[in-house]
Formats: sequence, C-alpha cells, structure tokens
Amino acid sequence: MLLCPVCRARLAPGGPGVPALQCPAGHSFDAAKQGYFNFLVGKGTVFEADAADMVAARFEFLGAGHYRPLADAVAELSARFLAGVDPQMPPVVLDAGTGTGHYLRAVLDRAVLDRRPARAIGLDISKFALRRAAKLNPEAVNLVSDVWQPLPLGDGSVDVITVVFAPRNPREFARVLRPGGRLIVVTPRPGHLQEVAGQSGMLGIEPTKDERLAASLEEHFSTLSTDDLDVPLLLSPDDVLRLALMGPAGHHLNRDALLAFAAGLPPRTAVSARFRISVFEPRAKPADNDLATFAN
Repeated sequence: MLLCPVCRARLAPGGPGVPALQCPAGHSFDAAKQGYFNFLVGKGTVFEADAADMVAARFEFLGAGHYRPLADAVAELSARFLAGVDPQMPPVVLDAGTGTGHYLRAVLDRAVLDRRPARAIGLDISKFALRRAAKLNPEAVNLVSDVWQPLPLGDGSVDVITVVFAPRNPREFARVLRPGGRLIVVTPRPGHLQEVAGQSGMLGIEPTKDERLAASLEEHFSTLSTDDLDVPLLLSPDDVLRLALMGPAGHHLNRDALLAFAAGLPPRTAVSARFRISVFEPRAKPADNDLATFAN
C-alpha cells in the first residue's frame, strides 16, 4: 500500500526487529523514536508546519473534549462507508492533515466498536504533530508528508479519506481512493467562533468558502451530502488561548496581545463552533476506449 517517496516503488518492512521501511531500490526510512516516519525528501516542503506550541495547544484543547461531537460525527460517517467495504478486505482510512490524531482516533475506535477494524494512515507535515499522533494512534502508519506532493500510496488503496481543517489535493485523493470510496471534508462555517475570533486575532471565515471548496474538487469529485453541526462551547480563558494558538493564525499571532485579551475574559465564555461536514465521491474515470476517443 505504501510507496517510496523517492522512486514510487512499493515499500516493505525492513525485516525482523528493524523499524524501517525499504523499497527494492534500497531507499530506506527509519522510524523516529516517537513512532512516525519522515517521508519529506529532497527539498522537503515549502509550507510552514505547525510549531511545537501550536501543536501542544491543539492537543490540550482537543484532549479536553471540546470538539468531541465533531469527532463523533466524522467517525459515524466513516463507519457508514467502511461498513460497505468487502468483508474480505481490511478497510483503509487516510487522515490527511491528521494533526494530533484526535479525529483519526475517534474513527478507529468506532471501527473497532463496529467489529470492522481498519488500517489507517495519518499524514501531516508537522513532526511535532506526528509525535503526538503516533502516540495516540500507535496502530496507524503516521507519516510526515506533504499533501501537495504525490501521496505515498498506491492507486485505489484507500476506502475513506478524512480531511478536518486541512488542505486538499483532489487529484491525488481521487487517485488513491478505491471505487466507491468516500472523501469526508470538514470546514468551518461563517460565524465559527465569532465571539472570540476577531479580538483574539484568529482568521475570519470567507463567505465564499463553500463555493471555493466545491470548485476545487469539481473536476475529480461529486458532492454526496452536506451537513451542518453546531457545538456550543463554554471556555475558560486558557481554553480561548489554546483555541487561538492551535489554528493557522497561530503562526502570526501577537502573543502579548493575545495574553492581554485572555486576561480580560470572564471565567467562562460562551462560544459557538460551527462546522460543515461534506461528503464527496470520486467521479468515474474515463474508460480506455473513451481515452482513445479523446486522443482522436
């Protein structure tokens, strides 16, 4: 299932007692002591990975269960689609932009509860995130890899892809999904965290975000369903700090201004988390004779 990020040959375990993946050409990838593999090769990635303090904030916020209803909703959808996989084939889940692994953990736990254990790949560009994810999901293959590069997975090797607040590579997602596979995407809706977003320096939600999502996927995917989920939160000042730091704005926030804002908050602040969960299926690929027609 895994492909070498250097030559695209299939990878295999390095042998008994050897925590490495190797391809026939001799490229080898050792497991870090925390349990993940680093598949960023060559020049690596041009994108800025989440820093250690951002990852710590996310781990603590999600670990407190604030977004648990969202994790449960993603797990429920995943279970519905995994139930349709050939029982002779272990289902496979790819969590693209896995972060600290909390959403994948919910998916894997639900699969076990349904007596349909799944194999899983967690992918992220942040080694700090993967350290957390590998500990939380030791049964998954956790990879430091860039979603914008060719995914290190074979064609048609995945049944469900989950993308929670993470970038999307439609062409690669369509390539690695099996026929009948599903792509589950979670995005914030307008008004998400509006009670604290502006004053804390968090990024706002673009009004046309849904249209841009659909347009970016249109060539390779059709929309199956779109559901909204509202989660009321009651947050402490420390929770608000973590919420601000754990997102993409965490790269640029003025820490002193954020601390001053949090210091003026009451012991509990009511905040509305507003999510949109969209499910997509790959468009049918042209048959060989169709390709020949196009060529003519």
